Amino acid sequence: MSTPQRLSDRYELGDIIGLGGMAEVHLARDLRLHRDVAVKVLRVDLARDPQFQLRFKREAKNAAALNHPAIVAVHDTGDAETSHGLLPYIVMEYVDGVTLRDIVRTDGPLAPRRAIEIIADVCQALNFSHQHGIVHRDVKPANVMISKTGAVKVMDFGIARALSDAGNSLTATATVIGTAQYLSPEQASGETVDARSDVYSLGCVLYELLTGDPPFIGDSPISVAYQHVRVEPTPPSRRQAGISPALDAVVLKSLAKKPDERYQSAAEMRSDLIRVHGGEAPKALGDTPPRATPTGRHAAAPPPRDPHPAADHDTQPATRQPDAPPRRSSTRRWSIVAVALLSVVAVIAAVSITVFGGGKDLRVPDVGGRTEAAAVAELRSRGFETRSQEQTDSNVPSGTVIDTSPAADAEAATGDEIVVNVSSGPPQSQIPDVENLTPEDAESRLRQAGFENLTRTADQSAPELKDRVLSTSPPAGSSTGNTTRVEIVVGSGPDSKPVPDVKRRPAEVAEDILRADGFTSPFRVTVDSPLPAGEVVDTSPSAGQVAAVDSVIQVQVSLANQFVMPDLKNQFWDEAQQRLQSMGWTGGMDRGPDVPGGDAGRARVVAQDPPAGAGVAFGGRVTLSFGS
Repeated sequence: MSTPQRLSDRYELGDIIGLGGMAEVHLARDLRLHRDVAVKVLRVDLARDPQFQLRFKREAKNAAALNHPAIVAVHDTGDAETSHGLLPYIVMEYVDGVTLRDIVRTDGPLAPRRAIEIIADVCQALNFSHQHGIVHRDVKPANVMISKTGAVKVMDFGIARALSDAGNSLTATATVIGTAQYLSPEQASGETVDARSDVYSLGCVLYELLTGDPPFIGDSPISVAYQHVRVEPTPPSRRQAGISPALDAVVLKSLAKKPDERYQSAAEMRSDLIRVHGGEAPKALGDTPPRATPTGRHAAAPPPRDPHPAADHDTQPATRQPDAPPRRSSTRRWSIVAVALLSVVAVIAAVSITVFGGGKDLRVPDVGGRTEAAAVAELRSRGFETRSQEQTDSNVPSGTVIDTSPAADAEAATGDEIVVNVSSGPPQSQIPDVENLTPEDAESRLRQAGFENLTRTADQSAPELKDRVLSTSPPAGSSTGNTTRVEIVVGSGPDSKPVPDVKRRPAEVAEDILRADGFTSPFRVTVDSPLPAGEVVDTSPSAGQVAAVDSVIQVQVSLANQFVMPDLKNQFWDEAQQRLQSMGWTGGMDRGPDVPGGDAGRARVVAQDPPAGAGVAFGGRVTLSFGS
């Protein structure tokens, strides 16, 4: 089976612009909307698998739900009819640009600021997909494009999950082997993955943008996977000059072996990248000690002098000594007093400025509802210092400012720290596994997990899975906001449709038509018939009747062992016998009871069995009744 050049009479396929382990991507023309698109067509051998087709369609629907400016948009999905069955495809926006893989291979490492800007945009795209329950699972430089306008576009959402559902391992396909350098430790170990796996893979991509190479390189995918699980990465600054300790900390936190020690969301990683981009210390550095202030050496104060020193009567005679030089104790004492007075005056002045209006001359602007970057820029332009912290919020979108502390319109001084409270989205919970449960039991379990926004949709299934849960969207095991709508996919049994009319067609052609229409089990039987040998007499169920596509369709094929009985009425015995023999009949003829026939019908055939038009075996018996 080859890929047709036109799909659904709408998409004209052009050159192949991408090849993967399971699909090929064509530059195509949308003939209806007159625009260029990219069309991904499932690999031929996978397209023959009905279960993989179902998973592919389900994943395509999930990907189409991700409407975000940094994610390649999915415009349409469908099935192309071919002579060997249906071929699924996905129609996406065409991005005129280059991938990060090509940029690094051509130009080498990126400047740290540009790398941060790109990965921050990728974080936004991944965080959006995670909130919708989609874990990318194949984050790598080849799946991030930079358009000619500089826009970041993340590609290939959902397809990796369809492949993993099919049970592929590290050595199963070239696609997985090619991305071993970006596997998370839990992926490499075959464990369940969640959004934090994408964070790890994105850390690998950032590492490569900064140094020109991924964190781990080996002779085989297995050796690379081992390093992901067991070997600590070398800080990027040791491989490439010009990388700050703060950026080192962000990269190494994203590459933590244990998911609990990484950023818990792509939004957290983005927040730290923004801090580094703005010259702040990221949270990845932990609690840093206060900045040291310069200190001078303080001379020790002289010990207090005794105002009444005792005379040494034992060693000195009571003789008059010459006059001593003038003593400087009074001068020193007055100097100390003056310094103390000046210090007190300075403290009083500082307190007076603070209490009686000095510095408290600004109002905190209202930055609620703005992006974190815009809010921080606004506050800093007013002379404030800022510190961002994330909070869960069911009403404010992720990455958007909830409020500030001090609050909007509060008075503050130049240089005061304003805490910016940024939403990390609604509280996150894990979707429980409800596969094979009844819809009612599945809804009960989802509500217990904190999800209330539930919907049901039907999808075709095996007969034994009718009225049972096939899957959920977001899928089981993914973490998502409690306010996210959870779609429960319920099996409706096999797809049913009317049986096509294949009468008078050759048996092989009839079976191909049935299979192309979705009926998977045509079964051929031979029957007595006057039709030419090998032609279809009828089907069971008959044409037009509705039947399940996986049910047996009996194809009744002619043995060509009969002739069609002619109309023998008004013929005499000899005439009727000669007529039958001329058609190849070799059987016997019986005379039935005479029936009234009037003068015109006397001795002529009035009734016959079999009737005219019926199929009759060449050696069968024929009964004729004549008029009396």
